[in-house]
Amino acid sequence: MAANFWTSSHYKQLLDPEQVDVVNPIDKEKGLTPEEFKLIKIHMTNHIWRVAQQVKVRQRVIATAVTYFRRVYTRKSMTEYDPRLVAPTCLYLASKAEESTVQARLLVFYIKKMCPDEKYRFEIKDILEMEMKLLEALDYYLVVFHPYRALLQLLQDANMTDLTHISWGLVNDTYKTDLILIYPPHMIALACIYIASVLKDKETTAWFEELRVDMNVVKNISMEILNFYESRIEAFKGIPEAYKSMTEEKINAALNKLAMK
Repeated sequence: MAANFWTSSHYKQLLDPEQVDVVNPIDKEKGLTPEEFKLIKIHMTNHIWRVAQQVKVRQRVIATAVTYFRRVYTRKSMTEYDPRLVAPTCLYLASKAEESTVQARLLVFYIKKMCPDEKYRFEIKDILEMEMKLLEALDYYLVVFHPYRALLQLLQDANMTDLTHISWGLVNDTYKTDLILIYPPHMIALACIYIASVLKDKETTAWFEELRVDMNVVKNISMEILNFYESRIEAFKGIPEAYKSMTEEKINAALNKLAMK
């Protein structure tokens, strides 16, 4: 494991914001829209979390799996790499990379138990075959740094450990976006602390000044996080159950586009 983020493959692979959320030309030909692309990524991120809870892996494994999943689709199409298979395979690969190995047969067992839809159900050999394809797609760079450790250290340094719960929740939600592919993890941690401090009415100006960080970057990340929440709140206006059903229909329609010949 690389100990220093700045010399790691993760740092070297950071992308510009305009390089993420770009629909692959192959998927575009199938009629996949940017909105559907984003929706599938959020949906499959949630799928990874649900499966991970069944097989009981550490938070870090889940975060690494989601990072792999999102990184793959900056390079490969969803048409060629079925998200429903890529998601559990990312979890399998992340569990090995983070030294908390989950057996492929366990993933297969729980997914079959959880998912009535046959299209989410795969065999062990499918996961093992996709694992090789993902390793290639990721250029065999599997080290991922996350904001969690920096978050705890920064909160301790600032004597604001009472913000741990809310900040940690904010960090979790950043994985429903592509922020981990764009910004250094400690900057994401700082943005989450910034939002938490505003929500809890804590004065942090002097502390941020002492850190000498680029507040424009911290505020940009904060805005990305808040925009994500805003879009979710907007979507959930009205009847939540109706929205859920409508969203599932949209996701299924989008995935069906990818399956079309």
